[in-house]
Parts: sequence; C-alpha cells; structure tokens
Amino acid sequence: MRLIVFGPPGAGKGTQAQRLAERHSIPQLSTGDMLRAAVTEGTETGRRVDAIMDRGELVPDDVVNQMVSDRIDQEDWRKGFILDGFPRTVAQAESLTAMLEQRGVRLDAVIELKVDETSLVERMEKRVADTLAAGGTARSDDNRDTFVRRLDAYRNKTEPLLDYYRRRRELITVDGMQGIDDVAREIEDVLTRRSSGSRR
Repeated sequence: MRLIVFGPPGAGKGTQAQRLAERHSIPQLSTGDMLRAAVTEGTETGRRVDAIMDRGELVPDDVVNQMVSDRIDQEDWRKGFILDGFPRTVAQAESLTAMLEQRGVRLDAVIELKVDETSLVERMEKRVADTLAAGGTARSDDNRDTFVRRLDAYRNKTEPLLDYYRRRRELITVDGMQGIDDVAREIEDVLTRRSSGSRR
C-alpha cells in the first residue's frame, strides 16, 4: 500500500501515518523527521536547510525530491510506504508521480485530514506546554509566529495539491477534528471501500 497523509501543520499527520505504518507493516517516510535528523547530524543537507526551517519556510524542492527518491529506493520501500509531509507543492507532487511511474507503481490514496486552523494553533500551544511541563524541549519552530507562517505557507503553496490529486482520483478527505481513534477508523473504512472498488 502506498499512501500520502496530507493536511496542515499540527493536523495529526504524523500520528495517523504511524498508526497506518504499524497496521499495514510498511515504513513511514517523514520528510520533516528526515530533515531534522540531517540538521542534528550536521550533514551537508542539514546545514543547507537549518536556517530555512527555523524561519518556518519550505525547503527547496530539489533537496526534498532527491531525499525522497533516495529513500524510496531502499529495500523496505518495496512493500509500500506512507509519506508524511511530502509532497508540499504541486511541483513536488509531479516529481513524485514521475518517480513512481519510473518504478512502475502508483499511489493507492492521498488522505487529507481536514481541520480548523484556529484549533490547530491551540493544539500547538498545548503540545508545547505539555512538553515543557514534562521536562522536555520544544522544537525551535514550535511558537505561534512561526506556526502561523507555516499555516500560511501550507494554504498558499500546498492546498493546490488537493486539486491535483482530486483530478487523479486519488484524494480522500477525513474529518481530522475527531479523536485520534475515530480518525484512524474513518481512514481504514475509506481505504477498505477503495480497495473493494467503491471510491468516494
């Protein structure tokens, strides 16, 4: 199974992608995690994107495209994958489509988690407060101003992906404002209906 989990920052993409990965025994490929790991490890890519990420801006397409292309060529990808945080632009989506076509495969579904932006800001602030209360360290990009800029970048650059994948009949929309378990159940229900030939 080859899936994308799609939605604004803070919508729960990572949580749902992890559940799907465990349920279907396929790897979760999070470009955000991969980029943060590159920064931590001080790689050439990490040095290039560190300041960009701190400003809440999108990393250049060529960097992310190459990173994803390298990753999906690894052995564990062959059974399927879940992409979390990629693509973020139509150009990235077109590159991904080309990558998959070159390998003779296509996506099974693109899952959009639809949420209210005001609630997302409140979620982010609660997550930071909970992390700090537990003695943890908040991510450098987890503050209101940066988060709002990330939402703006999503709205302006990423939402056109909905039309791209809708035209390809790969998009499904799920109510992301439900509880985590309810969202997971709705995703599985829709995927089951698609696999049986009934598309919504």
